[in-house]
Amino acid sequence: MSEKSNALGTFLSARRALVTPRQAGIPDNGVRRVPGLRREEVAMLAGISADYYLRLERGRDRNPSPQVLTSIGRVLCLNDEHMAHLLSLAVDAPRKHRRIRPREETVPNGALGLLNSLVQPAFIEGRYFDILATNNLARALSPGLDVGGNQLRDFFLDPAQQTLYPEWEAMTECFVANLHQAVGADIEDPRFIELTGELSLASVTFRQLWARHEVRAQYGTPIRFNHPELGELVLNRERLAISGTDGQWLVIYHADAGSPDAEKLSILASAGLPTRQPQRRFQPHETPRSENHR
Repeated sequence: MSEKSNALGTFLSARRALVTPRQAGIPDNGVRRVPGLRREEVAMLAGISADYYLRLERGRDRNPSPQVLTSIGRVLCLNDEHMAHLLSLAVDAPRKHRRIRPREETVPNGALGLLNSLVQPAFIEGRYFDILATNNLARALSPGLDVGGNQLRDFFLDPAQQTLYPEWEAMTECFVANLHQAVGADIEDPRFIELTGELSLASVTFRQLWARHEVRAQYGTPIRFNHPELGELVLNRERLAISGTDGQWLVIYHADAGSPDAEKLSILASAGLPTRQPQRRFQPHETPRSENHR
């Protein structure tokens, strides 16, 4: 059974490999052939049979009870976000027919109006971090924040973006963990397959992070920039869900009032920005760039 058709088993296997015997409170006797816990150890600690746990990992049982999953999650040291993700993978619901083409992501007019009224750098991103709409100041802050771009692709494959974000490695970890959360069990979405397939082929770093199956939401944390004209500045990043859409978010960068960073943003805003580009639907890039190996 392929990983695509066995999201629950793949997640359990990946997370099991990250838990040491010491973390699980069991003796670590001798050399272990596999990283992390063995299947039978997880089963024993969760209070289920080894055969049943094996069926879960191999996709032979897709409907475990919440109580069983909670017990397994405790053994695997899952936090609340990982636990919610695990439960979502085992929801007993009819599977949707696979879409042949990516869904069109059209930004609601109200959200566009709000975006265009903002004086801060802001843009609207889709479920998989595609840039669907943007304002002038966002493009002046980062050329990658233009309609048609994809933030994940830029972080992993564009050296210029890696230079712009000094903490890009930590940001990639956060974005990959958020992608795991965003897709949930909908792993047959054509856009998801296209994006993860491209990055898996082009980036060793992405493959390593994706295989960890970390699950984490993005929070309003400060982002550090190394702007070619303004130098270093730190901006707060707010991410607001757009109601009535399938995973669209309004992202706003703003500086603390009266700070040097706020002054730099004012300079950027008055420096003569490019003419606002018309809104258009996102069309995925077809030509991947090579990863910038450090």
